[in-house]
Amino acid sequence: MARITASKRQSLKSSQFALPGKGTGKGGKGPGSYPIDTRKRARNALARGAQHASSGELATIRRKVHAKYPGIKIAQKMDGGAVAPRLDRAARR
Repeated sequence: MARITASKRQSLKSSQFALPGKGTGKGGKGPGSYPIDTRKRARNALARGAQHASSGELATIRRKVHAKYPGIKIAQKMDGGAVAPRLDRAARR
């Protein structure tokens, strides 16, 4: 995954993030958390959200990733927790 620079991240629209900005910093609201501007970053947002986000935030991340990239399969454990998401075979090609 290509690294994202601070200026590139600041230039992304709010719709390209899974969660809204928290309102800190000299720029005001800020762009948000968990960028989903590319398929790889969307998969990463799912993985990081599973590690660090609350259950409500994780549900929002899953919903927004699925809306933007329906080909990304969102796997779940039996207890409802998230595991690493994977693309189905058709979407990988």
